[in-house]
Amino acid sequence: MRAQATELDRLLASIRACRHCVEAPDRQPLPHEPRPVLRVSRTARLGVCSQAPGTRVHASGIPFTDASGDRLRDWMGVSPQEFYDERRVAIIPMGFCFPGQDANGGDLPPRGECAKLWHPSLFARLPQLELVLAVGSYSQRWHLGDAAGDSLQATMRDWRQHLRQRRVLPLPHPSWRNNGWLKRNPWFEEELLPVLRREVRSLL
Repeated sequence: MRAQATELDRLLASIRACRHCVEAPDRQPLPHEPRPVLRVSRTARLGVCSQAPGTRVHASGIPFTDASGDRLRDWMGVSPQEFYDERRVAIIPMGFCFPGQDANGGDLPPRGECAKLWHPSLFARLPQLELVLAVGSYSQRWHLGDAAGDSLQATMRDWRQHLRQRRVLPLPHPSWRNNGWLKRNPWFEEELLPVLRREVRSLL
């Protein structure tokens, strides 16, 4: 058990020291100093697997310290204390660092280097995860693979099947940019959220 813990600790130390997207990037280098943000333990049974930190999270170093985090915690039915209890909840974005912004001031997509370099090894060391919340389409494509639909709508439509067969529950990103999608899909609040809250509560 201690050997497993040491192995995970070494991997997390390497992730937190990673400078690959600055020193050997796959495309344009990260436009600022890396600050990988994730929270992981060997005991967490619930994984919140999202996209990438935004500007506020880059500044704080704590995931979901923004309005999206408030909405996500409301969806899950958890307090901030429960959400940030690393012993019970792992928070693992597709891109560990804030990717920067586009010309219009929107966040760029998660950097691809993180998933390629770190995700297979990291999730292989977290066999205790019993449920993954795949937040946003980038996370859904990685965690669901070929089972992910060709759009958020298609993936979300099959949420019951993903939960039953893979223990992955897809969620739209809780950003205000998805307010329109939420209004067009009232079943999300009526049907999915009660299941989400029940599953989360059973693991916490």
